[in-house]
Amino acid sequence: MKKLCRFCLLAVLLLGLVVPSLAAGPDKEGPIVILHTNDVHASLDHYPAVAGYKKRLEAEYGADRVFLVDAGDAIQGGPIATLTQGASVVDMMNFVGYDLAIPGNHEFDYGMDVFLDLAQNQAEYLYLSENWKGRDAYAGWTTVLPGAYMARCGDTSIAFVGVTTPETLTKSDPTHFQDGEGNYVYTFSEGDGGRALYEDIQQTVDSLRTAGGADYVILLAHLGIEGITEEWTSAALIASTTGIDAVIDGHSHEVYQQHAANRDGQLIPLTQTGTKLASLGCLILDPDTGEISTQLLPLEGEGVPADQETQIYLDQLSSQFQVQLNRVVGTAAADLMATEADQWNWAVRVRETNLGDLVADAYRTMMGADIGFANGGGIRANVAAGDITYGSLISVQPYGNELCLVETTGQDILDALELGASRYPESSGGFLQVSGLTYTLDPSTPSSVVLSDKGMFQRVEGSYRVSDVKVGGQPLVLDQVYTVASHNYMIKSGGDGFSMFQDDRLLKDCTMLDNQALIGYVAEELDGLVGAAYQDPAGQDRITILSDVSEPEPVTGTQPQDRTYTVQKGDCLWSIAARQLGDGRRWQEIYDRNRDILSNPHRIYVGQQLRLP
Repeated sequence: MKKLCRFCLLAVLLLGLVVPSLAAGPDKEGPIVILHTNDVHASLDHYPAVAGYKKRLEAEYGADRVFLVDAGDAIQGGPIATLTQGASVVDMMNFVGYDLAIPGNHEFDYGMDVFLDLAQNQAEYLYLSENWKGRDAYAGWTTVLPGAYMARCGDTSIAFVGVTTPETLTKSDPTHFQDGEGNYVYTFSEGDGGRALYEDIQQTVDSLRTAGGADYVILLAHLGIEGITEEWTSAALIASTTGIDAVIDGHSHEVYQQHAANRDGQLIPLTQTGTKLASLGCLILDPDTGEISTQLLPLEGEGVPADQETQIYLDQLSSQFQVQLNRVVGTAAADLMATEADQWNWAVRVRETNLGDLVADAYRTMMGADIGFANGGGIRANVAAGDITYGSLISVQPYGNELCLVETTGQDILDALELGASRYPESSGGFLQVSGLTYTLDPSTPSSVVLSDKGMFQRVEGSYRVSDVKVGGQPLVLDQVYTVASHNYMIKSGGDGFSMFQDDRLLKDCTMLDNQALIGYVAEELDGLVGAAYQDPAGQDRITILSDVSEPEPVTGTQPQDRTYTVQKGDCLWSIAARQLGDGRRWQEIYDRNRDILSNPHRIYVGQQLRLP
């Protein structure tokens, strides 16, 4: 899509729905292909394969019948993106030829002005978000971006609708959505227990069906399922609406191809590709039969069509930053883990890790605090044993948050720990890695944390799950004053809902970048050696999590044979778990049982025999 055409379309869409064509082509029916990505997080290496698939399918079906779209969180996460504030990723998406994208929560991490400039001035594709609205002095709440885009392919009209998670208000810096006095001047239809979002999207879908004449309505959603606020999941939105034909999802970094029932009981395709271009989603509409199918395409390995022009462009882009990113700042005696051993699930969001300890120690030490807090969602990459480079530590802390030192009470510290542990055992970006402090978490105690409709901490109504908190080896005193080091996202902005620090006294305000503190701690305080203290991937026993599951009784007698399943075309572990085990979230059990033949949970092949739990 040419840039000039995009600007003209933007102006028209802000005034009302139109039905332009994305590309000229013969008026004929046949398959319509929607290639999709989500949660790329600036992982650029596989974009040549994305471009290769796009060109191959355009040659087969026609350029006007192939779309490439992104479901959010593309421009943040890698060191090159950090150094260019997302512009490098937008340039890459322009080169590959994206048609549409939506903002995820992390599109806002560089600030509102930066994202709007990227979206409105630099992107040659169109950003959509129906439920992201800004306050206008005369018109009230109005959409900031076009909410929908309609395209005609032959005799078929397709409407794309963008949905950005309301969790954005706490999953990016909350101050990006406020004025100078702390009043919210942006909304994501977050109110009324989910109903505001459902009604917003339903009205748009109804309008597209009636006034717009859409034959298909496809949701580009950054919502997710696992670990997401229940009323804002993609499944909840589907269950509360009608008229949506398929949902391309993101946000929760899951891999699934499944169906979810809408308000009328109809099963709607729901698909997500994971994160960091683990695969490329492919949704195919067949107007002749009405069938909608989904599949995941591999982005590495034999037969993957890598586009050489895109590879050359990527190599040129990467070479500009290699000297700076490859500078060695230290050595790690062991792997420093943000993920579990599978290199996929986030360990820092459910338990202590050695990398979590290192980051929290860097905050506390470099700021001279009693306590260091690091939110698990802000620790984004492992560090392999051996040389530690500047680029690897930027990858760990890619957001460029700034460290602050606050004076706060023991009660606020206890409340922060309770909020961080409130979703356990679900993965949560608000789970706290700690320094200078130890505590115990009892999962058998139900969480009684109360949040506002914008996801901010308000109070604890019942018993605390967190206990035995000690600072410097001494019991926490609730009315005693302590100093806490963390970044502005948590301390000043209430990110992840940590509002308890916002009225506390700031002793140091935004003194250094979080990744610079980590680099300085490794290079200066540890003399370049991350050694024995950080060798255990499980950390230093700062967080004790009690087990609420009884040990199973020993089983005697003859054991049943494992059930097996033969992988079929279009399968993924999530879909197999959903059909065979009744819950797609049990895909990890299948993976664990078949690790001898599966090196990657996203690489399964037709004909493989998998053992089932």
